[in-house]
Amino acid sequence: MQGQWLGSYQGNTQGVVTVELDDAGDHYEGMVYVYPGNTIYPPIAGGVVTIDKSENFALPIMTDVIDMRRGALVPWDAVKSNYPRITLDPTIDTVWSCDMKNNVLVIDFTSKSSGSGKAHLTRSDGGRPPERKPLANVKSWAAFKEYALTLDPNRYVFRGQESSAWRLRTFFHRSGRANLFRFVNQDIFQLHGHLSSLTEHHFNLKDELENAAFFSLVQHHGYPTPLLDWTHSPFIAAYFAFRKKKADGDFARIFVFDAREWQKDIRPVQLVCAALPHFSVLSPLAINNPRMVPQQALSTLANVDDIEAFIAFNETQLFKKTYLEVIDLPVSERPQIMQELSLMGITAGSMFPGLDGTCEQLRERNFSL
Repeated sequence: MQGQWLGSYQGNTQGVVTVELDDAGDHYEGMVYVYPGNTIYPPIAGGVVTIDKSENFALPIMTDVIDMRRGALVPWDAVKSNYPRITLDPTIDTVWSCDMKNNVLVIDFTSKSSGSGKAHLTRSDGGRPPERKPLANVKSWAAFKEYALTLDPNRYVFRGQESSAWRLRTFFHRSGRANLFRFVNQDIFQLHGHLSSLTEHHFNLKDELENAAFFSLVQHHGYPTPLLDWTHSPFIAAYFAFRKKKADGDFARIFVFDAREWQKDIRPVQLVCAALPHFSVLSPLAINNPRMVPQQALSTLANVDDIEAFIAFNETQLFKKTYLEVIDLPVSERPQIMQELSLMGITAGSMFPGLDGTCEQLRERNFSL
């Protein structure tokens, strides 16, 4: 049952439900979020701690109201004046039934103030094989260079991944974690405390811009976050796709994302938790992060595990347009690709200023490792 579950509910009201559960050893812990479709009702959230790992169980949940501006939880008494037509009982009785074979979760719920209803959810699985087909007319490095030079540099952003078998998925979700509330309210504060003595700048996590900059900094240094790194350069994306040597016969993948159209159609959200499912483009400040400028970097923030499914839903069900394309290039072309990228000035030394990047650049040149 571990993971993220997305779906809708029907009852006296109807709306969207998100459940995020982490494996806590002999039980699960996480959060449930409820977003009514009618805004006269408050969005609510509550903590989930199961007794064991049973797939069928009953559980009372104590809820708070979600402050959608801050992604924070506040008690009902503090905000009930904002909902004069509503009475809210903070306790909801729930009965959970999970079918892991088919990735289906059903939650029956009752409360004194809201009556009863049922939520139907499916597991968001960003670890499954990708379904998006690569561009048929871009199958070689020569074709990629020709294609890349036709694209509007102010419209598209790019991401390179070592394998065509990987979906778009954040490091946070690849780690097996799902509970973003715990990540924001525990993990990040712990990390901030440890790094404050190591960074020249003291990051104010309550400031939206500095918070995004801190997330980007730790992401660039290997800490799992719900961010994905992108670049404005298709050739820098190709460098990251081919940076590590792999066996011939494999394919590296380059993602081409129409950021301009996505941002035109879908409002960006900077909240990590306690927010409706979203995938948002960010341009964090490069505070204490010398890698961002040479990498022409930007980020996306996702509170969904299966990003590609979320994008596909918007493409097919809502806006009837294509935002994401993928290009697969054979690993057998790596020597030529890395040599040409080096001539363009795209090397480990330029991408990672400092001792490590310089050593990696010369290792690639002198040992081809």
